[in-house]
Amino acid sequence: MRVAQIKPKKCRAPGCGKPFKPTMTTQKVCSIACAKAMAKDPKLQKIAAKAITKQARQDLQERREKLKTRREHIAETQTAFNAYIRERDAGLPCISCDSLPSDHDLITGSRWDAGHYRSVGACPELRFEPLNVHRQCVKCNRNLSGNAVEYRIRLVKRIGADQVDWLEGPHKPQRLTIEDLQAIKALYRQKLKDLRRAAA
Repeated sequence: MRVAQIKPKKCRAPGCGKPFKPTMTTQKVCSIACAKAMAKDPKLQKIAAKAITKQARQDLQERREKLKTRREHIAETQTAFNAYIRERDAGLPCISCDSLPSDHDLITGSRWDAGHYRSVGACPELRFEPLNVHRQCVKCNRNLSGNAVEYRIRLVKRIGADQVDWLEGPHKPQRLTIEDLQAIKALYRQKLKDLRRAAA
């Protein structure tokens, strides 16, 4: 989606009037000093300072985003996706052994993982496919390398044989761009929020 360019403006602060390129469409002044000059009321000065601080944080965040490597974007997207999967399956037992939190002590890492049926190494195209990833206990996912045979048995019961056949079939190779990864991350962060809101 093409973002419209914000046109340059003239600073509206008394005694300034110099041209500047605004970062927001509502920006009327070129600097913090001019913003304070425009706001004679102390309350308005506080509001102006808060808005400028917020904009500075957004600018910093944008600069940091631009400096991130593709690997960092993949890791962040995976974290958002995994959090959604764990929340989606929160009331379900482990996909590979039917265990629940009370059944045994899970001491390695998080109590529950988002375990892939077809691994990222074997089929990277299904890395962010929700049908391919389910809540799995640490023992099955990490200690038993996914416990694949038991995973498949329960996966057929959970999503149906047709869907499992589709997962096991061929998939088009894909190379996700940074923009793709950002969109996927945003999607699953929103899905997680929606799930939590619905559960509250």
